[in-house]
Amino acid sequence: MSRYKKDLGDFGEKVAESFYRDHGYRILCKNYSVSSGELDLIVESDNCLVFVEVKTRRNLNYGYPAEAITQKKLLHMKRAAEEYLLRNPYEKEIRFDAVEVLAVIVDGVPQLESINHIPNILL
Repeated sequence: MSRYKKDLGDFGEKVAESFYRDHGYRILCKNYSVSSGELDLIVESDNCLVFVEVKTRRNLNYGYPAEAITQKKLLHMKRAAEEYLLRNPYEKEIRFDAVEVLAVIVDGVPQLESINHIPNILL
């Protein structure tokens, strides 16, 4: 992955993290990775554990960011979540979300254009 794409992705994850914090969630883990998959964020509210995929784009030339979340990616998210839950048992509601971040680049630095929270992407 190019440094540019990595920086853009990191920016999107920070935006998503701030979004969840601003909405009363606690950040439990960032970039949780196991052999079966990866989760960008794991967050928790008083009654729900949320596994989050963040997709960041500069424009909509290739569609909305969440459209890049394939069935294969969802399967990897589920497997990573299962491993997380084996290590960290949880008794409350569990949900899978996506966060779409659109950014503009100003002088080489990403700036937030918009954010779209999509809850329950596994329905």
